[in-house]
Parts: sequence; C-alpha cells; structure tokens
Amino acid sequence: MKTLFDKIWEKHRIVHQDSKDLLYIDLHLIHEVTSPQAFDGLRINNRKLRRPDLTFATMDHNTPTIPNHRQNIKDPLSAEQLNSLAENCRDFDIQLFDMESDFNGIVHMIGPELGLSLPGKTIVCGDSHTATHGALGAIAFGIGTSEVESVFATQCIWQTKPKNMGVKVIGKKPENVFAKDIILKLIAENGIAFGNGYAVEYYGEAIEDLNMEERMTICNMSIEAGAKFGIIKPDSKTIDYIADKPYTPKGKDFEIYKDEIKDLYTDDESDFDKIISLDISELKPQVSYGTNPAMTLAIDELFPAIESSEDERAYQYMDLKPGMKFSDIPVKYVFIGSCTNGRINDLRIAAKIMENQKVADNINCIVVPGSMQVLKQAEKEGLVKIFEEAGCEMRFPGCSYCLAMNEDRIEAGTHCASTSNRNFEGRQGENSRTHLMSPYMAAKTAINGRISDE
Repeated sequence: MKTLFDKIWEKHRIVHQDSKDLLYIDLHLIHEVTSPQAFDGLRINNRKLRRPDLTFATMDHNTPTIPNHRQNIKDPLSAEQLNSLAENCRDFDIQLFDMESDFNGIVHMIGPELGLSLPGKTIVCGDSHTATHGALGAIAFGIGTSEVESVFATQCIWQTKPKNMGVKVIGKKPENVFAKDIILKLIAENGIAFGNGYAVEYYGEAIEDLNMEERMTICNMSIEAGAKFGIIKPDSKTIDYIADKPYTPKGKDFEIYKDEIKDLYTDDESDFDKIISLDISELKPQVSYGTNPAMTLAIDELFPAIESSEDERAYQYMDLKPGMKFSDIPVKYVFIGSCTNGRINDLRIAAKIMENQKVADNINCIVVPGSMQVLKQAEKEGLVKIFEEAGCEMRFPGCSYCLAMNEDRIEAGTHCASTSNRNFEGRQGENSRTHLMSPYMAAKTAINGRISDE
C-alpha cells in the first residue's frame, strides 16, 4: 500500500545513501534568474549538459510586460540575465521560449500548457512555486542554483524523502468561491508551516470537482504552507487536459502512456502519515490582511485583535488596525495575473465580473496574462476587449507585479488587491502592501473601488 507520491518517487530512485535518495529527473525547467551561475559552473568544470532534450527555458521574471518595452529593458541586471539566458541556451542547445516566442510565459504556466509537465514525471526548476506542476500528478519541486548545476550535469538530484500528508477537502464549492479561497483558508486555519517536512496530496470531492487550472492554483501555493511538494492524483480531467498539448505523446504512444500511469493514485488514505481536512460547504471569499498568507479572513470578518509581536508588526506595516473591515482599506491597485491566477480560466472569471462595467476612478487595474497562449486565447474570446473597455491596462506575459523584478512595482505605502501568491513585506515593491485574493474578488474590488464582494 503506497501513496501517489511514494509510487512516483520509488520509480525514479536510483540509489539510497546516507538517508538520501538519488532521483532521476524527467524534466528540467529553467528561467533567467537562477540559471546563469549554474551554466558558469558547467563551463568552469568543463562539463556538458547531460540531457538538453529534457531541459526547457523561458524568459519570465525580468521580462517587461508593457508591450513597447519588451526590447527596451531599462534595468541593467534584468537585461544581463535575459541576454545570458539566450546565450547559454544557444551554447548548450536548449529550447528557449524567449519574448518573441508564441510559447513564452511564466515557467509554471508553459510546462502544463505545452504538455511538458505530465503525470508521473519528476520535474524541477530553480523556483519555489514549481509545486504547481504537481496538479497533474507529478513530483515537482523547486531547487537552488547549485542543484540546477547538478541536474544540468547529471540529470539527477539528491533528495531526502519527505513524509506524506493528505489534505482532504470535502463539500460543494459555494457560488463565487474558488480554488484561491480554498488554499488561503487552509493556510489561515493551519498556518504557514503546516506542510513542513511533508509532500502534500490534496484529495476529496472538492478537489475532484476543480478543473485543472484550479488544481494548479492549489498546488502552486503549497510552498506558502511550508511544503516543498503539492500533488493531486491524475484523473479523466487530467487526461483530457494533456491530450492535445504540443509535447504530449501522440497516437499509439499516448495510449501506451495512459496505461503506464493508470496506477497513479494513493491506495488508501491510511497510507498518509498525517491527514488534515477542510469542509468548504460554507466557505466565503478569502482575503489576506497582513504580511503572510495565514493572516487571512473571510470577506465579511473584522480584523482580529493583536496577540503577538508579529501581529503588531503586520498591522503597523499594513497601516491597519484591529476591528477594521476590508472595505476600509484604501486600495489603489488591482493586479490580476501571476503563476497562481494568470491562466485563461482566471481571466474568464474576472472578465465575467467586468463585462459592461467600469473600473472605479481610484483604482489602477493591471491584467497580466501568464503566457502568450493565454493572451491569444483571451483575445480570441473577447476578454481583452472586455478588460480594456472596463478601463484595465492589458499587459504582455511575465511575473510582473507578483515579485517586482522589473518596472512593475507597487508604490511605497500603497495597497494592492492581488491574485498572486505572496504578501510579505516588499513583495510587490519596497514598502508595498499586498492583499491576496481570487480573480473574482480582484475584479469586484476593481469595479467597487474597495475590497468588497457586493
């Protein structure tokens, strides 16, 4: 009797030594920020790239999202990192989806979109939100720069096998409640460290009801719960999602592949080392008020009393007080995007709210699709037109305001309603103030001019 995670891990374990396992890696995704030093290491040690055919690169963290700025990068470090990635990919024969590519986008977007991220695979990337890909039934995790170099050279990595945690989510999702609300509620109830030392598998009727993009949102924020790994068993929705992707096996090979992964499920929930549960039957839209995702409340709750120095610091930084409500927050920006909520499903949710509406005068609303494929689909479906007519600013793909590595920064002391994944101090720009929420709540905030689901 084994968990889904254990089955994939054991199939990829080459050797066990000194409490660690050497794992074979099926897919290595890279971007411009965490790869330059690793490439330098290969050159210094005169080593080759072991499997360029299993290595794929994209430009995302530093890429300007304002259309006419794409080829005019103002920040010297950003320009250097992007140029270095292009040079390194040429030198080592790696497929690069650069800013001119129709497949360009955030690394955690393009993997699933292209059929590179598939059930049963081991996937690594020099980025903590690699857990996103676990939504397809894969072991996916972020690694450091030295580990990036190791995978470059050997296509293997040493890892300590974690314990298994089951997160059982039951109940029918209420209207206007989405995957982002589920993961924020889990973190609010259990803290930002409940996943420490565990591979977290999300299961239960509520998870099965989610579409693939919503499942990615859940797994994406596993890292905000302290877990390195988030995973969901593949099912018919997963198979349908990957069936027509560019890199997915085709024809007879796809039938063989489906047969190979038919055992990818946890045999029994008793196989988990620990189980936590959440009933979402009465869940309301969730919004963060503080400086970590656990500082989250339902939209109609008042801000809680100060119980620790951490609470006091958070209130001071956010310029808020106990007893206030979300509609009291002087929001100036709304950001819809990121690898958490920048998919086509997210834009559809937001556009449904914004159709035939206008963004409030006090709000700057920026919509940043997570990939070129999402942008093109949004144009095809008329979503871009809806956003523009509502008064939103449409951008090109990139990590953008999620982490403020280029000109996309929230002003100091300013509150931003954001569909991204992190709200710690300075995440969206120096002294910026972030409130995490779903695309539905972000769109409502943009229209209402305050954080409200009315």
